[in-house]
Amino acid sequence: MTESFAAGDQCLLIDGKKRRFLLRLQEGGSFHTHHGVVDHNDLIGTEDGSRVVSTGGAEFVVLRPRLSDYVLKMRRGAQVVYPKDLGPILVYADIAPGSIVLEAGTGSGALTLGLLRAVGPTGRVVSVERRDDHADHAKKTISRWLGGIPDNLELRVGEVEEQVLDVRPDRIVLDVPEPWHSVEPATRGLGGGGVFCAYVPTVPQLQQTVESLRMSGCFEDVLAFEALLRTWNVQGRSVRPDHQMVGHTGFICVARKVVPGRPQKESESEDSDSISVVTEEEEFTAQ
Repeated sequence: MTESFAAGDQCLLIDGKKRRFLLRLQEGGSFHTHHGVVDHNDLIGTEDGSRVVSTGGAEFVVLRPRLSDYVLKMRRGAQVVYPKDLGPILVYADIAPGSIVLEAGTGSGALTLGLLRAVGPTGRVVSVERRDDHADHAKKTISRWLGGIPDNLELRVGEVEEQVLDVRPDRIVLDVPEPWHSVEPATRGLGGGGVFCAYVPTVPQLQQTVESLRMSGCFEDVLAFEALLRTWNVQGRSVRPDHQMVGHTGFICVARKVVPGRPQKESESEDSDSISVVTEEEEFTAQ
């Protein structure tokens, strides 16, 4: 049975032009548009998927926001990890129910929310942020979505490198400027077969991260890729890609912790120096 909206709930309104508005419902509150006002009291008690009309006659669809809606519309401190990258990170880092995940940096909390959903109530997420202001902001954005900070989430302020041995995670997921600094601690604190995942925006960061993983002698199955999102317009017989797409936002690099081997030197072979940037299609074709 669909639960009706209550005061304090997040609510997504979509108008006739597909514009999206995220609200937090309050008794006596109101949402103002160029086409009139929608009273929050008219939304409280309605069911997910209902329709409401503003005082100016504009119709809105009333929906509970998905996590992707919240991430794109929530108040931001640091830059967020977009939904198009959230999905691949969760899948390729193999975040599953019961996983113990060490994350850094918390930023605005978007990736933290995705990790929490993936590990479920039996898992644990420890999220580390360097900056006090970002940590405070993330705590608020997470609380707005979840209604509080769950017991299986621990928010810490400090350097992630100092947390690896304490947490002993199954997965390390990093959205920090210099993830290669965490490689050496990960060789000692990440369990065998564990996943190291880094999200970086630039080619030099990607290159140094991959080189550090390979030179450590403790990581194999290194994969570096980016995800691109192109939406399509479907109107009757007019089916075409949209004129704009969400292109590069960041590179995702994943690797598996293995029994230590002999570190490779840069001069040993050309193949050992190259970074394998592949598409998902190429990966499965190779299999």
